[in-house]
Amino acid sequence: MLEGEEPYTIAWDAENECILYIDQTLLPGRYEQMRCANVDDLARAIRRLEIRGAPALGIAGAMGVALAAVRSNETDLKRFLDEVGRAGDLLAGTRPTAVNLAWGIDRVQRKMAVAASVAEAKIIAVAEANAVAEEDELTCRRLGGFGEELFPERCTVLTHCNAGALACRCRGTALGTIRSAIDAGKSVRVIACETRPLNQGSRLTCWELARDGVDVTLIPDSSAAYLMRKGMIDLVVVGADRITQDAVFNKIGTYMHAVTARHHGIPFYVAAPVSTFDLSRRETDITVEERDRSELAYCGDVQLVPDDVKVLNYAFDATPLDLVDAIVTEIGVLRPPYTESFRLVGKTRENQP
Repeated sequence: MLEGEEPYTIAWDAENECILYIDQTLLPGRYEQMRCANVDDLARAIRRLEIRGAPALGIAGAMGVALAAVRSNETDLKRFLDEVGRAGDLLAGTRPTAVNLAWGIDRVQRKMAVAASVAEAKIIAVAEANAVAEEDELTCRRLGGFGEELFPERCTVLTHCNAGALACRCRGTALGTIRSAIDAGKSVRVIACETRPLNQGSRLTCWELARDGVDVTLIPDSSAAYLMRKGMIDLVVVGADRITQDAVFNKIGTYMHAVTARHHGIPFYVAAPVSTFDLSRRETDITVEERDRSELAYCGDVQLVPDDVKVLNYAFDATPLDLVDAIVTEIGVLRPPYTESFRLVGKTRENQP
């Protein structure tokens, strides 16, 4: 995303009391900013992946609570908070694997709980939602600065899915480290996997990087191992939708890249903010989202699979932490064994607003 020339991926429109967002399902063919004025439409946009990416979902959750608050006509404080709570539950159920969505919802609701009136609660909700968005930009910049140090002076990096400006308020997590490395004067080439669901690597990552003038090449997900074997990849950097005590959840296909990178002695890094950590849970506690059959069975209007063939279409997979060489966060680069550094993450989360 060309910062300063385009709107943020998601933002609060104070004048019209609604949410503005870039519809990512239209890219790369069409760039369009949408206006969302009710929670039902926001939930639909999240389910359809018009809004996606862990940090962006955190912002969407926070702003969704603010939207429900300012649009409510309820005057009784308890009934008002109950109404906003139901809206939060609706939004939280749209994407069960990504933890940032529920985190953003919970953060704003907790702030609202201390309000003495409906009017005060509405003011608090909007202010806190905007704070979530502003902090995300600062987080990505800090994270990128730490991640830049992991890049050699000249290198080719493989990335999977989209963990760039479109997945955040701006700049990005995994792509934020790449942008910071380039800003530091390093020569960085990017290999982008196409990535299901909905080809988020080819449609979004390639679109972002090409607009920034970054040297990017698209590959099928299934060719990454061959490129590693040929010595064409120096490191792998991906984002995350949830990090538990024992695993990193990211877009489907990430696990196979981690396994292959380890086999070939290639560093495998994860870039994610502290808000993505869910250290009270383990891999087996997490529901992995399954996408609709049609995303595999059709390409546009063209049928690719016979009607009587079943489709299993997971949106995410889990990569064991023993395959992750480092996790880049806004508080620094965490390295294995992760037990001690995860304590620091836990303390940071406890001190967050």
